[in-house]
Amino acid sequence: MKNVKIPNLLNTRLGFFGLLAILLWAKNIAAYFTEFSLGIESPIQYFILLINPIATTLFLLSIALYIRRTKASYFAMLFIYFLATVLLFANIAYYREFTDFLTINTILGAGKVAGGLAGSAIELLKFSDIFYFVDFIILGTALGMKKIKLDQRPVRARTALAVTALAVMVFSGNLFLAETDRSGLLTRTFSRDYLVKYLGINAFTVYDAVQTYQTTQVRAQASPNDMDEVKDYVDDHYAEPNDEYYGMAEGKNVIYIHLESVQQFLIDYQLEDEDGEEHEVMPFINSLYHDDSTFSFDNFFHQVKAGKTSDAETLMDNSLFGLNQGSFFTQFGGKNTFESAPNILNQEKGYSSAAFHGNAGNFWNRNEVYKHFGYDYFFDSSYYDVNDENSFQYGLHDKPFFEQSVPYLEHLQQPFYSKFIALSNHYPYAEFTNDEAGFPLADTPDETINGYFATANYLDTAVEEFFDYLKESGLYDNSVIVLYGDHYGISDGRNENLAELLGKDSNDWDEYDNAQMQRVPYMIHIPGQDKGGVDHTYGGEVDAMPTLLHLLGVDTKNYVQMGQDLLSDQHQEVAAFRDGSFVSPDYTNYSGTLYDNETEEPIDSPSGEEQETVEELQDTVTKQLETSDKVTQGDLLRFHTGSDLDPIDPDDYDYTDIDERLRKKEEELGDDSTSIYSENGDESTADEYESKSYQEYHPEVREELEEENNSSQNNE
Repeated sequence: MKNVKIPNLLNTRLGFFGLLAILLWAKNIAAYFTEFSLGIESPIQYFILLINPIATTLFLLSIALYIRRTKASYFAMLFIYFLATVLLFANIAYYREFTDFLTINTILGAGKVAGGLAGSAIELLKFSDIFYFVDFIILGTALGMKKIKLDQRPVRARTALAVTALAVMVFSGNLFLAETDRSGLLTRTFSRDYLVKYLGINAFTVYDAVQTYQTTQVRAQASPNDMDEVKDYVDDHYAEPNDEYYGMAEGKNVIYIHLESVQQFLIDYQLEDEDGEEHEVMPFINSLYHDDSTFSFDNFFHQVKAGKTSDAETLMDNSLFGLNQGSFFTQFGGKNTFESAPNILNQEKGYSSAAFHGNAGNFWNRNEVYKHFGYDYFFDSSYYDVNDENSFQYGLHDKPFFEQSVPYLEHLQQPFYSKFIALSNHYPYAEFTNDEAGFPLADTPDETINGYFATANYLDTAVEEFFDYLKESGLYDNSVIVLYGDHYGISDGRNENLAELLGKDSNDWDEYDNAQMQRVPYMIHIPGQDKGGVDHTYGGEVDAMPTLLHLLGVDTKNYVQMGQDLLSDQHQEVAAFRDGSFVSPDYTNYSGTLYDNETEEPIDSPSGEEQETVEELQDTVTKQLETSDKVTQGDLLRFHTGSDLDPIDPDDYDYTDIDERLRKKEEELGDDSTSIYSENGDESTADEYESKSYQEYHPEVREELEEENNSSQNNE
C-alpha cells in the first residue's frame, strides 16, 4: 500500500464521491446476477437492470455534497455508502433463506427475521461475500495512510444540486422504461422481484416504506366503533342458507382449481380451424359444467381490478374485495387480520389447509399473505422441479404442476382445504412449440387472442388428468372440487378483435358487450349428489365463500363477509365491479353508461321507475364496496369478537421443509393418520397419475406436423 499511487481525481470530493458511486453500482450488479433470480427476459430488461442502481446511488450520496465541513462531508459519504451496502447484503442473506426481499415490516421486526433464520445465519454466508465489504478495509487503509487525501474545498451548492438533479433525471428515465416494459408496475405491484428488477433495492425499500406508512396511518385511525357499523351491514346483508343444500358436502375435502384467465364464453366454445373443422376448446370442463353433480353458474362475474389473480384469491378466500387501485395482497395482505376460509374450517371443522403454486412464493406477496389467511402449508416453485422445458415466465406449466403436486397432496391430513393455482392459460398465451403443439390457433389480427384457445385447451387436459388421479387415488369421492375463472383473459381493448369469433359485428361492439364479457366460470362439483345443474343467478366472486361454507355445513352468520350464498333464496342478484359499475338481471351499468339487458341498448332517459330501481342497485353496490374497504383498509377484523375465532399468529406458520414435516406428522399419528398416503398402506399414489402431451393424445396431429416440417425442410 505504501508504494501505491492514487489518481489525483480521488483526492477531490467529487472524485471520492464518484468512486463510491461506482463501487456501490458494481455491488448491486454483482448481487443482481449472482444472488437474485429476477427473471430477466429481454435486452431492455438487461439494460434497465444495469442502470437502475445509478439514480438512487447518486441521490443518496449527493446528500453529503451539501455538507461544507470536510470531515463531516466525507463521514456522511462513507456512512451512506455503508448503510446502502448493509441494506444490499441484508437482502442477499434474507433472499438466500426466503427467496424474497426485506420489507420495512420485516426490518422493523428484526427479531422475527433472526428467528426465521433459525440460528443458521452463519450457514447463509459464503466466502465470496467478502467482495461486498473488502473495499471498506481498502478505503479505510487508504484514508488512514493518507493515500487518499481529504479535499478541504467544499463542493459548490449548485454542483451538488446538479448531481441531485441528475439523479432525479436518471430515475425518471428508469421509471419510464420500466413502465413501458411492465405497465402498472407501481400501481399493481405484482411482485417484489419485479420492483427490484426494474427499480433497484434502494427504490424498492423507499416505495415499500411509503406503502407501509400509508397503510399504517389508515389502520391507526380505525376504531372498534367502525367495526360496529360494519357488523350492522353484515347482519342486514346476511342471506340464510337453503335447507335443501345446507351441509350437503359436510366433512368433505375442498379442492379449489384456479382456472387462470378463463372466461365464461369458453364454456361449450368450438373453435373453427382453417379447414372449417370445429374443435371443442375445453371438452372436459364442459362435461363437468353440465354434470348433475355440479352446481354451475353462468352469470357469475369476476370482481377484480389491478390486483387480478391475487384480488380473486382475496374474494374467494375471504368474501372481501380487493382494492380499486393496486393489489390488496401487497398492501394489506401481509398485515391484516382475516376470517378466511382455511382458518374458519380449521377452527370449526378441524381441516388442514394447503396452497399449491408453481411460481415464486413472493409473487403477489403470497408467502406472507397465506400465513395471515391461516394456510398451514404453501408449496411454491421451490418445491417443484422447474426448468426451461416445463415452465414459462409465470412459472410451471399446468400438467407438470398438477403431477408434481401429488406427492405433497397425498400427505395432507383429511379433511383438507386446498387450492391449486394453474398458470399456463396466462397472458400472453404463447404458442406451444413442443409436443403440446397442435391445437389450432384462432385467426384474428391479435396474436394474444389467437393463442388463447390453445392454452385454454391445454389447461382443460391438465385438469382432466388431475381428476383422473383424484378418482384413482380415492380422493375424488370424498371431495368438493371447485373450479373458477379468476379474471378476464381477453381485455376490453382487444374484444373488438374477438367479436367475430363470438358471432358479433366488431362495429357494433360496445360497453354493454364488454360488461358481459366479465363473466367467468364458477362450478362446485360434489360427487355423488344429483341436485346440480346450470344456475342463472347473478353473482360474483365475493359470493363464493358463503356459498361453499353453507354447503360444508358452516353457517356464515357470525362472520364478516361481503357476499351472499348464491343458493339462498335471499340472495340479491347484483354483481358489483370494483370501480362501482354493476350487472344485474335487468340492468347493466358499465363505464358510466346504463343499459337495458333485454334490448342491450343504452337507456338515455330512464323512466321514474327505472331510475329508482337503478339507484337502489347502485346504492347496494356502493355500500358493499365501501364496507369492504372499511374492513380491509382499517384492518377492522382485529376488533371483531363475534366470530369466536382464535386470532392467527403468522409466526406460527413456516413454509420450509413442509414435506418432511407432513411425513413426521403421519408417523406421530400412526393409525390415526387420515392422509391418502396412510390410507393406502403407506404407499405413494403418485404412480396413479398419468400425463401425456397433446400429440400423444392426438397422434394424427403429430404426423401432420412432422409432414409439414419435412416439407418445409425439403423446400429449403
